[in-house]
Amino acid sequence: MRFLVHSGFLNQHENEHYSLTPASQLLVKNDPLSMRTYFLFTHDPVLLKACSCLSDWFQDDSSTAFHTANKISLWDYYVQEPRVGDSYNESMASDSRLIANVLITECKHVFEGLTSLVDVGGGTGTVAIAIAKAFPAIKCTVLDLPRVVGNFKGSGNGEFVGGSMFEKIPNANAILLKWILHNWSDEDCVKILKKCKDSIPSREEGGKVIIIDIVLENPNVRNEFVRGQHYMDMVMMVFMLPNRELKWNGKGSSLMLVSMNTK
Repeated sequence: MRFLVHSGFLNQHENEHYSLTPASQLLVKNDPLSMRTYFLFTHDPVLLKACSCLSDWFQDDSSTAFHTANKISLWDYYVQEPRVGDSYNESMASDSRLIANVLITECKHVFEGLTSLVDVGGGTGTVAIAIAKAFPAIKCTVLDLPRVVGNFKGSGNGEFVGGSMFEKIPNANAILLKWILHNWSDEDCVKILKKCKDSIPSREEGGKVIIIDIVLENPNVRNEFVRGQHYMDMVMMVFMLPNRELKWNGKGSSLMLVSMNTK
């Protein structure tokens, strides 16, 4: 118990009474903002196997350490092993619940005047559904691969569309990119943003791209936010991105929300 207290997972009170901290509360299964499924996914044996192959990866031509360990990309592995793919979707949904809670309470101004929004790569629709509920005047569309959206049916001011963000993004006043750009190359990010531009009105007509992502701060600063940023940097290198130097720009908090009007 002393270990858990000093690790920040429990609070200690008088008479040997203990209570959960904000960190441990996130691991409670039935908590509305639980991150339990995200924690379990990141500790899946198939992902841990990739972490143990870093030495081999540095000596071969594979694009990622995950590819070195499994002879296949992470995205293709999701298709080959539905269990892992489903676990990934569940983990992203739990992450989205936490983000959506902040988004619709602290960033309401971003959605003012919008009548339609497309959540690109929105998975099972957790964020879009929260936005649709909080802002009934906005028609929210979730765009993701057909195998991801599956047989999900929209209701009210929400709908699901199967497709690729590299081919076409449905027209809307705003495009939401949550946790999208950080796991693609610079060239692919440009392609995605060009598709966004093709799908939204001009600045004068109120078009905007909303980006929620992580940026690296000064690496010489040491706090929990910078540690979280470096953790994400490693995750991208080991599992997602091609074997190249990772370059991040920008300063600020670990969570960045950018509302970008079109030019």
